[in-house]
Amino acid sequence: MNRDVVLAARDLELGYARRSVLRGVCLEICAGEFWFLLGPNGSGKTTLLKAILGQITPRAGSLQLHGEHAARERIGFTPQRREIELALPTTLRELVSLGAVGLSLGAEQRAQRLAWSLERVGIAHLADADFRALSGGQRQRALLARALIRRPRLLLLDEPTEGLDVSSEDALLRTLAELHRDEHVTLLLVTHKLKLAARFASHVALFYDGTLRGGPRDEMVSASIVERAFGVPRELLEDLRV
Repeated sequence: MNRDVVLAARDLELGYARRSVLRGVCLEICAGEFWFLLGPNGSGKTTLLKAILGQITPRAGSLQLHGEHAARERIGFTPQRREIELALPTTLRELVSLGAVGLSLGAEQRAQRLAWSLERVGIAHLADADFRALSGGQRQRALLARALIRRPRLLLLDEPTEGLDVSSEDALLRTLAELHRDEHVTLLLVTHKLKLAARFASHVALFYDGTLRGGPRDEMVSASIVERAFGVPRELLEDLRV
């Protein structure tokens, strides 16, 4: 069966200045997959997202985006919430509209996308609220809406559940699962939370020792592999079973 490859990395090396963060990365991501990127702090998860977004250049090897993703117009990105610092009052509507910057959209099309993205994440009723007055869960949904206004086919999310309570975390992941199912969006989600991967992922990439190993969830979320990546004792992995 032919697979619709979205992204392919071959012997990829990424880093900053003279420091290498990831080496020898070989990875293939196909349309409609839901990938969770797992690993300790500093293991290269966010670095890989930056390379996909074109913010850093490979030091060696190749990273190829195929088809409509090559121009990156159909890629959405949700950064970590702490990276969003607003000096002036900004309404939710204004913040989400910023996601369409760089796209060739008419006023009507832009308005339709804005309405759709706000409705899709369940915060249309807050469109005129000050972003800074929102709860943590609402802010995260606002950032998701900002990414969705691009109508992405590939969606990157950097620790979207960080700092959320259990209820907000569950609601956000259910929203992402619905996007994956209904809109056939390919998702790459960075997190430290193994249980979320065991519950929602179709595929998992584990980052450790300067590289990564990826594959179908049931192959990757196993005692031996996770123990090597996280140093988690085998007896603590029982809760990861789906």
